[in-house]
Amino acid sequence: MRIAILDDYQNVVRHLLAFAKLDGHSVTVFNHPTSGVGQLAVRLREVDTLVLIRERTRVTARLLARLPALQHIAQTGKVGPHLDLDACTGQRVAVTESNGYPQATAEMTWLLILAAMRRMPAYMANLYAGQWQRSVPPRTNWPLAGLGESVHGKMLGVWGYGRIGQIVATIGRAFGMRVAVHGSDASRARATEEGNLAIVDRRDFFAACDLVTLHLRLIDATRGCVRTEDLAAMKPTALLVNTSRAELVEPGALASALRAGRPGLAAVDVFEREPAAADEELLRLPNAICTPHLGFTERMSYERMLGGAFDNIVAFAAGTPINVANPAALGAR
Repeated sequence: MRIAILDDYQNVVRHLLAFAKLDGHSVTVFNHPTSGVGQLAVRLREVDTLVLIRERTRVTARLLARLPALQHIAQTGKVGPHLDLDACTGQRVAVTESNGYPQATAEMTWLLILAAMRRMPAYMANLYAGQWQRSVPPRTNWPLAGLGESVHGKMLGVWGYGRIGQIVATIGRAFGMRVAVHGSDASRARATEEGNLAIVDRRDFFAACDLVTLHLRLIDATRGCVRTEDLAAMKPTALLVNTSRAELVEPGALASALRAGRPGLAAVDVFEREPAAADEELLRLPNAICTPHLGFTERMSYERMLGGAFDNIVAFAAGTPINVANPAALGAR
């Protein structure tokens, strides 16, 4: 099969142990994103199977119409809003899914929490600039803004109590934090069973927590679910963490909230436009810590997600497709 793997930004896919699963197939790996549908269609016009690394490339009906050879899309992880599943079914393009590795994103969440709470990026940058123990400047509504803080005894708010949220909460309890959960009825019930506090009212949730971390899937119901008034309810000393999806927050709301000082800090690994451009507003704010969507870009995570995608390719090529998200697409084109 002729296989294309898109958006291997770090140029690591060929070096994974799982890559050997594609021996015998013709594989092309692209390291840089395209500038539009036309360029992408040229890249993929003779491809039988397309491998998507998470949600880095959008696959639309317009693109699919220009890819007559395409039979199979191997999604790493689960299908998301970047992929028009109905259009794939209409074009008889089978879409398969693989499993994620929640530990990687949970660990990244805690890396950001601790770095933000101890003001680590600012201290490190100033150290390299010759300034000893200098962090972000104090603010009128928070004179101790530059002084790091322990998480022990603070209230950790987890919105979304799935696999990642549960790991984050467990680590929080190990640090001696109180954990509050907001989300669906099932999430709150599970959280209560595990000894956490469940908060039904969203304003009470944002107002009570010292740290809020988002762990929701991006679907129509969750798009923009974190609103301006939610952020305004947070303490000036509070931290908002987003390692999930930028679109969970109303467009522009987080930057405006940080400028207003509620919350006082944010740590984000995701952006509305990725790769994020140099003019991204959050990158210019001293009370925002930003990383380039590294939550899942970890060795074991790649071996699991891409290895699963490659298993799906081998099965599809053998005529025995597995893990198909749109079974109606199978059959003659």
